[in-house]
Amino acid sequence: MSSFPSDIEIAQQAPIRHIKDIASKLGIGEDDLEYYGRYKAKLPLSLQKEKPGGKLILVTALSPTRYGEGKTTMTIGLADGLNHIGKKAIAVLREPSLGPVFGVKGGAAGGGYSQVIPMEDINLHFTGDFSAIEKANNLLSAMIDNNIQNKEFNLNIDPRTVAWKRVMDMNDRALRQIIIGMGGKANGIMREDGFNITPASEIMAILCLSNDMEDLKRRLGNIYVGQTFDGKPVFARDIKAVGAMAVLLKDAIKPNLVQTLDGNPAILHGGPFASIAQGTNTVIATRTGLSLSDYVVTEAGFGADLGAEKFLHIKCVASGLKPDAVVVVATVRALKHHGGASKDNLTDPNPDAVSKGFCNLEKHIENIQKFGLNPVVAINAFPTDTEEEYEIIKAGCLAKGVTAIVSRAFAQGGKGSADLARAVCESINSGKNNFTPLYTLGDSIEHKIQTVAREIYGADGVEYTSKAKSQLSQIKKLGYEHFPVCMVKTPASFSDDEKKIGRPSGFKVTVREFEYAGGAGFVIPLLGDVMRMPGLPSVPSAEHIDISSDGKVTGLF
Repeated sequence: MSSFPSDIEIAQQAPIRHIKDIASKLGIGEDDLEYYGRYKAKLPLSLQKEKPGGKLILVTALSPTRYGEGKTTMTIGLADGLNHIGKKAIAVLREPSLGPVFGVKGGAAGGGYSQVIPMEDINLHFTGDFSAIEKANNLLSAMIDNNIQNKEFNLNIDPRTVAWKRVMDMNDRALRQIIIGMGGKANGIMREDGFNITPASEIMAILCLSNDMEDLKRRLGNIYVGQTFDGKPVFARDIKAVGAMAVLLKDAIKPNLVQTLDGNPAILHGGPFASIAQGTNTVIATRTGLSLSDYVVTEAGFGADLGAEKFLHIKCVASGLKPDAVVVVATVRALKHHGGASKDNLTDPNPDAVSKGFCNLEKHIENIQKFGLNPVVAINAFPTDTEEEYEIIKAGCLAKGVTAIVSRAFAQGGKGSADLARAVCESINSGKNNFTPLYTLGDSIEHKIQTVAREIYGADGVEYTSKAKSQLSQIKKLGYEHFPVCMVKTPASFSDDEKKIGRPSGFKVTVREFEYAGGAGFVIPLLGDVMRMPGLPSVPSAEHIDISSDGKVTGLF
């Protein structure tokens, strides 16, 4: 028996249609497309309707294992499944980062027969959006240091207070904390600096939350840079960097159209990493999808404690969007992990470990229900799963008032996700989903953090380092107390300790420090030891990626 082909083999062998044919399914004419070759195109902002009529479906997941649980695969599969049962649906996704591509998780274009294509292009540079964000971010950095160096026209910025970091779209731990300006006066003023990964750039968040170019420029101007020597705040508008940054983003602000393996449209726009950023696609892309189709299937990164919480408290509150249904993705493998099974035995039948690990999924279900939304659970099927293990999950979900459906989208594409599509439609038609945030913007920053920690993570409370406490007073001085919070923590656990799997209790989370996102409009508490610039594993995926003399890429997954 031949083995199942790899993701890249499936993608390279699949028939692919000209992007104008995919656009025609949405009623988009050729004149509205900006072509990036034959299979990718930019869409104009004018396709957004003021009050789009489509239904919004959010896909999230349980706390993932280090290999990922196929949330993107299920998102694409559900969109294909809806089309398979006769609905007009589109997947609206975030773009992949090169960090995981060359790190450990691999690409983020789906898997098996539930992928968006062209897979190699999407995972490698795509239409250049990340590059534009990186350049805009680092232009501001260069202009900040130039202003500090300039004796005649400087803003009197105290170099010790500069909060703006440089970025690059690669895992490189050596750049987390660096010294710049070494080598004498001609090389600038020596100070501490550091890099975040590009998806964690505030420019990415601004792009994701902006409504149009005017809103983008307003938000860019509100980026907090640091303070003057006499304690006055300095913003990007004071550096006079806004116009140039906006020019660099003039194409990146437009959503990208591609296709699924089933030949259905998909929009990719915005950045990933709900563990260290907001981790959702752009408001523009979501509204465009809702304007062009009856159903939009979107996703929010990692577990529901991160991606879904930020989608609901940040993206939905800022934009006025709200989900009509929520899907929580689970795998038998992940439940075994949370049930204490060793990493070497996750593919062995183990109903007992599934039962013990169900507590993790149970908590995610409860969290979604707290927002006034009753989720559907999608079980991402693997060949090593057993029916007994499925029945344990279904029974546990039923006890919580939730339907669990096995999706075989990975092996069968949209056809394999038809049952899930029907269940989601039933959830939408029930009229029982009514999104309500867990905190208001008028609450204090401490209250917002406490609410997420207690209600979503199950923590007993929150502790602050002395640095974080001093930064809280700065947040109030800057007038940022009315912002939502974008929590940064490990995705592997509800706690800030990745070793606490399952459904931990009796713990507190620690806010190590804060970062400010005045332009994006949120405050960023950093929990535990999570860094906003990841590092490579001991054996990175990059070691196995190659290209042949005829241009065929291998090793991507």
